[in-house]
Amino acid sequence: MADSAYDRDLDKNPANYQPLTPLSFLERAADVFPDQVAIIHGRLRRNYREFHARAKKLASALAKRGIGRGDTVAVMLANTPAMLEAHYGVPMTGAVLNTLNTRLDAAIIAFSLDHGEAKVVITDREFSRTMQDALGRAKAKPLVIDYDDPEFSGDGDRLGNLDYEAFLGEGDEGYARTAPGDEWDAISLNYTSGTTGDPKGVVYHHRGAALLALGNVVTCGMRKHPVYLWTLPMFHCNGWCFPWSISAVAGTHVCLRQVRARPMYELMAAHGVTHLCGAPIVMATLLNAPDDEKKPLPHVVEFFTAAAPPPEAVLAAMKAAGFNVTHLYGLTETYGPAVVNDWHGAWDALAPAAQAAKKARQGVRYGALDALDVMDPETMQPVPRDGESMGEVMFRGNIVMKGYLKNRAATDKAFAGGWFHSGDLGVVHPDGYIQLKDRSKDIIISGGENISSIEVEDALYKHPAVQAAAVVAKPDDKWGETPCAFVELKPGRQATAEELIAHCRQNLAGYKCPRHIVFVELPKTSTGKIQKFKLREMAKTVASS
Repeated sequence: MADSAYDRDLDKNPANYQPLTPLSFLERAADVFPDQVAIIHGRLRRNYREFHARAKKLASALAKRGIGRGDTVAVMLANTPAMLEAHYGVPMTGAVLNTLNTRLDAAIIAFSLDHGEAKVVITDREFSRTMQDALGRAKAKPLVIDYDDPEFSGDGDRLGNLDYEAFLGEGDEGYARTAPGDEWDAISLNYTSGTTGDPKGVVYHHRGAALLALGNVVTCGMRKHPVYLWTLPMFHCNGWCFPWSISAVAGTHVCLRQVRARPMYELMAAHGVTHLCGAPIVMATLLNAPDDEKKPLPHVVEFFTAAAPPPEAVLAAMKAAGFNVTHLYGLTETYGPAVVNDWHGAWDALAPAAQAAKKARQGVRYGALDALDVMDPETMQPVPRDGESMGEVMFRGNIVMKGYLKNRAATDKAFAGGWFHSGDLGVVHPDGYIQLKDRSKDIIISGGENISSIEVEDALYKHPAVQAAAVVAKPDDKWGETPCAFVELKPGRQATAEELIAHCRQNLAGYKCPRHIVFVELPKTSTGKIQKFKLREMAKTVASS
C-alpha cells in the first residue's frame, strides 16, 4: 500500500495513543467526583475516593503476592462491594478476573478453577459449602481469601487463612496500576454453560470492555450520576459490563445480595433508582409482590431485560407499575447485550398487540458493535429482509470476545468467514430489526440462565426406566422459559414425574431440572431423529404447575 502524507512522521506515541481500558473510568470518577456516593450496601456508603483507594489496595495486595499479567483471579461473590472492587483491582495488576457463577455445582466450578489456572480465589462465606467441595476436587491450589459480608446473616465456614479486609490491609492505596501493554490484553474470563461438553472459557479484552461499557451508557440513555440497582448477577458476563459503565458516568451502585420484592421496592424508593437490569423473573417478582411490600416509585425506572421477550400483559403491567422495559439481546461471547430493541416514538401510537409484536423483536446493533446480520452459514450471504427467511445471527466488531481459552478449534469455528456465529436462528424484518426464531443448540434461557437441553437429557437417560428423552423450552411468564421433558419409558418399567425430577436434582443444579415431565411416544423422522419442533408446540399446551 502506498505511503501517504498522513502516515509519514505521524506515529503513535504515549502522548497521542493509550490502550483503551475501563479502568480509567474509576480513576476519572475519583478525580472529578471524589465525594459522590459510589456504592450503597445496607448501611454502608462509600464514595468514589474510597472506592478507588480500596481497588488500588486490592491490586497492590495481589501484586505483592506475585499476581501479574495473565494470572487468573477467581471470585465467588454475590452482588457486593467486594465484587465491584474486584472488577477494578484485579485487572489493575494485569491479571484476569474470573467471576464464578454462584448457582453452579462444585464439579463445574472445579473445572473452571483448573481450566483457568486460578492463582487466587476470593469467596463469600455464603458459598463456602460449594466452594469447599470444588476446591477439594480441583487440581489447582489457589490462595483462598474469605469475604465476610456484614449484610449476610447466614452461616458459612472460612476456607482459607486470609480475611478479605485483612488482605486489603496488606495493600497500598498509592499503588500505580499496570496499564495494559495492549488493549487486546485479557481483562476477564467468563465460562459459558456447557452443552455437549465442558464449558468454554470466553475471554474479554480491555478494548471490548471499555467500548461495551460506554455502549451501555448510550443505549440506556444514562445521564450523569444514575442510580443503578444490582439485580443482574455481576458474575454473568461481568454484569453486562455495568460495573464499568456506572463509573463512566459517576453513578451509584446499589448492591443487593438477593432478588426479593420488598428490598427492591425499598431501595428503589429510598435511593431514587433510575436503572436496573434483569431477567423476566425479576419482573415477575416485582409485579407479583404483595401490596404491603410495594412502594410508589419516585419516577419512571428504566428496566432492561435480555431473556425471552416479555408477554404483552407483562409489558402493560410493568408500565402501569412505573417501569419502562427495553429488550436487549446478546451472548457471553459479545460481552452480554450487543443488540437493543431501539424504540421509535411513532410506535407509541400503535395498538397494544402491535406494540407487543414490535417489543418481541431483538432489535438492532449497539452503537459499539460494527455489524449485525442474519446470514446463511453455508454461503455467508445475508438472508432477505422479509421477516420470514431464516438464517444464523452473526456479529462482527470490537465487542466480540477475544476467543475461547485453550480451545483453538472452537474459536476458529465460531469465527468462520470473519463473523462470530451465534448459533441462534432468526429473521430480519424489512426495517432491519432482527428477531430470533429458534436456537440451533436448543439452549433454554430460564431466569436469565442458560440451560443446555442436552445436559438435562443426559441426566434423564441415566434413570434406569428411561428409554428416550427430549427436553425443550416451555414458555413461562415468570421465568421466560423453563425446561419441559418428554419421556418414553422402557417396556415394563415405571416411573413418575416426581421421581424423574428428583433423579435430575441429584445430577444437576436445581435451576436446570425440568419443571414438567410428559410421558409420550416421541415424534421422530423416518431416520429416527426426534422432531423437537413438534415438542415445542406440544410444550406450549402443557399446563403450568
